[in-house]
Amino acid sequence: MFSFWRNLKILRSVTYSGTTADVFSLRTRPFLELCSDKRGLSITPNRKTSGNRYNVPPSAEFVARVSGIPTMAKLPYQETADGLDAAFIGVPIDTGTSNRPGARFGPRQIRVESAMLRSYNSGTRAAPYESVMVADIGDVNVNVYDLKDTCKRIREAYRKVLATGCIPLTMGGDHTIAYPILQAVAEKHGPVGLVHVDAHADTSDVVLGEKIGHGTPFRRCVEEGLLDCKRVVQIGLRGTGYSPDSYEWSRAQGFRVVQAEECWFKSLAPLMAEVRAQMGSGPVYLSFDIDALDPGFAPGTGTPEIAGLTPIQGVEIVRGCRGLNLVGCDLVEVSPAYDTTGNTALTGANLLFEMLCVLPKIKYY
Repeated sequence: MFSFWRNLKILRSVTYSGTTADVFSLRTRPFLELCSDKRGLSITPNRKTSGNRYNVPPSAEFVARVSGIPTMAKLPYQETADGLDAAFIGVPIDTGTSNRPGARFGPRQIRVESAMLRSYNSGTRAAPYESVMVADIGDVNVNVYDLKDTCKRIREAYRKVLATGCIPLTMGGDHTIAYPILQAVAEKHGPVGLVHVDAHADTSDVVLGEKIGHGTPFRRCVEEGLLDCKRVVQIGLRGTGYSPDSYEWSRAQGFRVVQAEECWFKSLAPLMAEVRAQMGSGPVYLSFDIDALDPGFAPGTGTPEIAGLTPIQGVEIVRGCRGLNLVGCDLVEVSPAYDTTGNTALTGANLLFEMLCVLPKIKYY
């Protein structure tokens, strides 16, 4: 039993910028037979690009999706960001949620559903695994009993990641996590532009007497000078409010606010052309709350609002970030218990892959 996996060995022999990283190496004859041409000559998967070697997920043509320990996109796991250009990171907290909990299980379920991902982006012809060294570096060790301590842990973890030159691609977790991540990002890059995709502005000051929570991160970021406010756009905002104009504070800071009603029945490609002009060449952070999408498409979230964006529009937004100087991205608020199909997490996994595909240095065919 499990004879195939007994013959699947992990080699730590891939050198990239002086470091090693894990790749899958299959040595069984049946596998080589699967990878043979019509003449019977064995073909091994090519992991080389321009003389360098990159982590490449095993293809479902040869390794069953349901086998193996789940990592994001079935990429190799390593403990640190050393030697990586980009890394998938989980931040499994929901201590900051105000309604339905469960986002602490988001990273785990996104990884499970990400087994459906393949190596190339058929829509854009992006080839991320021929362009950058990327791996799954696991989860931040959060404190599920203390949100402020968790924020400290996140900030310290991201300082280490960013110090290596690696771009973090984060799986949330509730939206509180954007605040400590942006603290670390701004320490390295200075105030950043922000593409914020969400049903909610997340700019409340105090909620139930607390200043830290998933409804307050971008108010805290503005207060600490982490954002270049003239280069902030919030897309997809909607729902009932506590005042006639729920987004007055955002506009007063200089944010561009694009309410969901402005997105109905249209492509968002023209909007994203305007966003690229707004962001310019400076560093940009992309924060995507899954509840930006209509709950008919993504019900597995904590604070759903009707009449939201479609998955097509979500993909348009992310693809529209191509060319920006992205220094980090997150996909937050997936709460798997409220979508037993797994489709919300699957959508999140695909959006994260799209984020990887628009990072600087990505090769396109």
